Amino acid sequence: MADKSDTGQIFGIPYNFERPSIGRMLSAYWQPGKGMLVKKPFGVGYTLNLANWRSLVVLLVAGGLYYQERSSGSEDDAEDVSEADEPVEVIVDD
Repeated sequence: MADKSDTGQIFGIPYNFERPSIGRMLSAYWQPGKGMLVKKPFGVGYTLNLANWRSLVVLLVAGGLYYQERSSGSEDDAEDVSEADEPVEVIVDD
């Protein structure tokens, strides 16, 4: 039986299932001079290159949207609680 490769590409998407090391993990997320997306240090696909300014913009936008969703969601939850405190009439037909 042939040994399968731990790294390679399938349908143009890179994969890497070698045991990750601290150095490889840190160097994978900080690659100056490379594009916004770089190969993942472990797993399938791509990840953000934090040395590229575009990926920082993506993280800021995602963080802003998450903050906006969390802050607007708390107001909706407060309205739902006040409606739940009102009495409910139940009619049972025999």
